[in-house]
Amino acid sequence: MKQNPTLAIIQEAPVFLNLAASLDRALGYIRAAARDGADIISFAECWLPGYPVWLDFSPNAAIWDHSGAKALFRLLSENSVVQGDENLTALQGLSDELGVYIVMGTHERGGNTLYNTSFTFSPEGGRPVPHRKLVPTYTERLIWGRGDGSTLAAVSTPWGNLGNLICWEHWMPLARAAMHSMGEAVHVAQWPIVRDMHQVASRHYAFEGRCAVAAAGSLISKRDIIEGFKSLGKVEPEALALLEAIPGDIDSLIHSGGSAIIAADGSYITEPLFDQAGTIMGTVNMAHQLEQGQALDTDGHYSRPDIFDLTVNIAPQTGVSFKAE
Repeated sequence: MKQNPTLAIIQEAPVFLNLAASLDRALGYIRAAARDGADIISFAECWLPGYPVWLDFSPNAAIWDHSGAKALFRLLSENSVVQGDENLTALQGLSDELGVYIVMGTHERGGNTLYNTSFTFSPEGGRPVPHRKLVPTYTERLIWGRGDGSTLAAVSTPWGNLGNLICWEHWMPLARAAMHSMGEAVHVAQWPIVRDMHQVASRHYAFEGRCAVAAAGSLISKRDIIEGFKSLGKVEPEALALLEAIPGDIDSLIHSGGSAIIAADGSYITEPLFDQAGTIMGTVNMAHQLEQGQALDTDGHYSRPDIFDLTVNIAPQTGVSFKAE
């Protein structure tokens, strides 16, 4: 076993809205990163098959009963993963084959609801471990339902536990406390873009949790968005118009990346990469990381359980339950 794990972040564009083509692209990027020595490979928030950028940039995205917005939701639903499907099976198979851990941001469909779900794949032949975003932010609530405490989890690796949170969950103090209690050695922080305050949150998480953080952002241009949509071969003029209304010329970057790898003292192992595609890689010094616990351990000697107490409900929350007499 390697003493120090090498982390990789894939900062490349998916084939926007096209699940099958994006998965093929992801499998190639994972193989390449593994050949270069990566042990833990991560992608940005809902990379498969792309962040719903029209929510943030298209002027009419939130208008009630908008035909284009409904069409995009339908297309996204048709291109979302379902637990146990062939897409997740393919990623699990590659994790097993290559002996690497994979953290993949997806859109997950459960019934008629979509979730912003990150799946962690471990190479022990187990099942993908999901984490559903607890609170979709602002206009994201037009797309995703809320996750629950049953998907707050970390998985075991040879270097310690691997966990993740999605985007603004890093500003939920109790979610951070719950994850810190799981003893993460490595944490994946998934964002659409790792802009300035997202860098702050990711570095703060590393310092507070005394863990390495892979801050994963996406890179996508308006051309990627339009071409990805057209690759579906669907005649949906209202949906296309909503995407074309995103400001900027065809080669404008809508998401500019910013992925970085951060040490447990908050310093950069690998500096943020903006405005270009690439695989960001960095190796974690586990001995240095262990030393950081001398001054701060928020779930250990720097906690006050006699004053503060957090209870986390990890039961799945369902609206209907059936009980026999």
